[in-house]
Amino acid sequence: MSNPAVSTVLPSTIYSELRGRILSQADPSGTTFTESAVALEFGVARPTAKMAIERLVSDGLLRREAHQAARIPQLSREDIVDLFDNRVIIEAAALGALARSGTIPAAALDAHRTILAGAETDAPFAANDIDFHRSLVTGQPSARLARMHAMLMGEIELCIGQVQANHLRTAQDVSAEHQGLLDAITAGDSALAERLTREHIAVSRERLLAHFDQTHPID
Repeated sequence: MSNPAVSTVLPSTIYSELRGRILSQADPSGTTFTESAVALEFGVARPTAKMAIERLVSDGLLRREAHQAARIPQLSREDIVDLFDNRVIIEAAALGALARSGTIPAAALDAHRTILAGAETDAPFAANDIDFHRSLVTGQPSARLARMHAMLMGEIELCIGQVQANHLRTAQDVSAEHQGLLDAITAGDSALAERLTREHIAVSRERLLAHFDQTHPID
């Protein structure tokens, strides 16, 4: 006999909701998530809440120290520099490979079109920006390169979320730069694709670092 008091909310639904809140900074850096609190909020059993939290930890969007609740990481300036430095190496190589084959993954095109559709109203773009870049990397032929990128993606998502939440870039600017990347791939110009990738990532890096310096003044 089923228990009507037990919620049918799935771990994937909870994951998506919490991920959206983390990216938008509705839940800011330092916020903790316990199984009991998440279970109570969504009306689910603790094992269901745990599955969602552990997926976010696995993705890098949450960190969990031994015997402590999962927490949204507070990235240092050094973290941001290191993340972007490694990201640009991987993504430039990925787009160079795509340009040599002249292939654009369908998922990247879908994400690009979604950003374009919301550009006039400057709609939130972080989730689609993430999908765009992830799709380009997973669409190139090296599985090892994709695995290295996946290891960074959670923290990269945190950075992209901060860029959006603090209005450091607009959807119009992002979509225009994405179009340049797609055009370089279509043209088969690997050198141009790699250069534009480095420039695209550098803009977000420098603006996020400038914002960090403004909000974390040195005493």
